[in-house]
Amino acid sequence: MNMFDAKHLEQVREPVATARGLPNAFYADAEVFDAEKRAVFAANWACIGFASDVPNAGDVKPIEFLGQPYAIVRGQDGAVRVFENVCRHRGMILIDKPTRTNGIIRCPYHSWCYGLDGSLRTTPHVGGPGHNRHDALKREDLGLNEIRSHVWMEMVFVNLSGRADPFEQYAGALVERWAEFSDRSLHHGGPTSSFKLEVACNWKLAVENYCESYHLPWIHPGLNSYSRLEDHYNIVEPGKFSGQGTVVYNPTLEDEGKTFSDFEDLSSKWDTGAEYIALFPNVLLGVHRDHTFAIMLEPKSHDRTVEHIEIFYTCEADAGSEMETLRQRNAAQWKEIFVEDIFVVEGMQKGRSAARFDGGKFSPVMDEATHCFHHWAASQFERAEA
Repeated sequence: MNMFDAKHLEQVREPVATARGLPNAFYADAEVFDAEKRAVFAANWACIGFASDVPNAGDVKPIEFLGQPYAIVRGQDGAVRVFENVCRHRGMILIDKPTRTNGIIRCPYHSWCYGLDGSLRTTPHVGGPGHNRHDALKREDLGLNEIRSHVWMEMVFVNLSGRADPFEQYAGALVERWAEFSDRSLHHGGPTSSFKLEVACNWKLAVENYCESYHLPWIHPGLNSYSRLEDHYNIVEPGKFSGQGTVVYNPTLEDEGKTFSDFEDLSSKWDTGAEYIALFPNVLLGVHRDHTFAIMLEPKSHDRTVEHIEIFYTCEADAGSEMETLRQRNAAQWKEIFVEDIFVVEGMQKGRSAARFDGGKFSPVMDEATHCFHHWAASQFERAEA
């Protein structure tokens, strides 16, 4: 993997005060992006969707992630599973749009049928007309290829290589940090609490920008008017996640005195506190006393990313019709903030074509969280080369 200077990666892994940022190739080179599919996304736990996409038993949603076809399935037992969205017979795509099944996934080509657990159930005429079995075909060996998966805070994570540490070890530090939220029931806010943004940048730039609060005074003047730079703090967990928090969270979404319900029995930290963390590689999360949100970054190419945003509430009532107007205002407020970041990440993407740009210099104080992510990304490539 000699697409960039290995010595530069060593500089990326230096302490923040002396480190350089990732080289241009990490953002502007399609070959590096292809290598990331294996070294970063397949090797680790990556988010590919949301459990709320398949709310009921029998629901199936097709997903294309990094050019590969998958399906998220809600089984009759309520469990969410992920399979390759491909028939084991001739490789036909099974599901081409979100579907509510009757408990069977049927291939549209030759009608081989699979259960929601992935098992091959029927193979019509496989042994000739009227003969639905054949000794050479063992159904028990031809179930759908299941992908190692885990659901946490309504996000569906997969480990494509099958060789990553258990999810509990991968995300354990964040689960512990957010123990007051991790095991809660979350209620999706419905269609108005779900939106996506298409941005012309490498996925890593979206992570880097989200990690830090340094840019607030200039990029988010409205937010900064009440949640100032000095009200924020850095969050750094080397090799796992990074981000920032605020100590002045105070939602103002007036609608005839209505407010969202708080999670029960939270510690006093969350009375005015909120945290925004990037869980590497592709999840951006926000937790508050009255709602959470998750952003899945879907890398489409080295210079194009889709941000999938989902907002969740504390109870069914807040996800119901009576609170729709308030949810719309909350979603609009967050969307405005996220849209404000687009010109920044797209501008940085354009900047990565500057031949003499050397990855950049970090502020030892304000860029700790961003450097943490750079350090992790460089480490993934060095691990892949070992």
